[in-house]
Amino acid sequence: MSEIIPEVICEFQEALPEGKVQCHICPHECTIAPGHTGLCLCRKNFDGTLRPLNYGRVTSTAMDPIEKKPLYHFFPGSTIYSIGSWGCNFKCDFCQNWNISQQAAATAYLAPEDAVRAALEQKSVGIAYTYNEPTIWFEYVRDTAKLARAAGLKNVLVTNGYVNEGPLDKLLDVIDAMNIDIKSFTEEFYQRRSRARLSPVLETVVRAAKRCHVETTTLLIPGSNDFREEIILLRDWIYKHLGADSPTHVSAYLPRYKSREPATPPDEVLAACKILEKKLHFVYAGNIVSGDLSNTRCYNCGATAVRRAGYHVKAEELSSGACAKCGQELNMVVE
Repeated sequence: MSEIIPEVICEFQEALPEGKVQCHICPHECTIAPGHTGLCLCRKNFDGTLRPLNYGRVTSTAMDPIEKKPLYHFFPGSTIYSIGSWGCNFKCDFCQNWNISQQAAATAYLAPEDAVRAALEQKSVGIAYTYNEPTIWFEYVRDTAKLARAAGLKNVLVTNGYVNEGPLDKLLDVIDAMNIDIKSFTEEFYQRRSRARLSPVLETVVRAAKRCHVETTTLLIPGSNDFREEIILLRDWIYKHLGADSPTHVSAYLPRYKSREPATPPDEVLAACKILEKKLHFVYAGNIVSGDLSNTRCYNCGATAVRRAGYHVKAEELSSGACAKCGQELNMVVE
């Protein structure tokens, strides 16, 4: 791995006795001894100063459909320049990208201005910070997003939502949309499967939704977070705090990393979606062939405003973010 950039230091750190540092980026509030990193692996104590090991270190870049994030109500049918680094402040045993989230990985350096230049050259709608957890990439995301915003690009975070209020507020100054995982609706699941807590994630969702476009995703794992009662709790919480128009994604799990549960049967994903649809207008199924649960339908007149087949998108019945047939607003960001 290349050397750190000497002039870049981590924000939200507090000096402690004996050269230790406390990191305040996320609710773990890691106390880090000299020469060590926090739980995320990428914020390291160098002689009493916390520095980011991953500033500008990119493991992946791609032009992705915006729907892949997934974001279905944010510039539907567009493509977005997507970049990711390594490290994570969760330890999910079912992680789909464990090879970059749970260990250091091969990287190339991409300066913030070069990321913006690449997005502009590829006529991207913006930049998505994704693949691993972007909030622990805080300094780089902040610097790049500021330049992107100034260049007229949109900024998107795909995140687990485990971030403290201070850094979140700074990011929200320059972020236009977020997809936030709600991995389960029980603290027990978060503690056992992710080594984290649910309540800070919910706080992030509420706080972010007041300042940018938010969609949520739940990966449905058989026998762990797919219980009817839990899906009802999730639905009622979204309805109360985000509203009936909040886009909600339910994805089928596939065995990865240390998890051994069988893949989620499509029928279970569809059953969960039916529960959510009793109160929520825009519910989508992911990682399965789902037919109409990939499309955006107007809940007022029933027209299909956005039709999706995989990542092929047609928005023929969408007009300025509303249903072209009846004019119903669909919580769709298009400009």
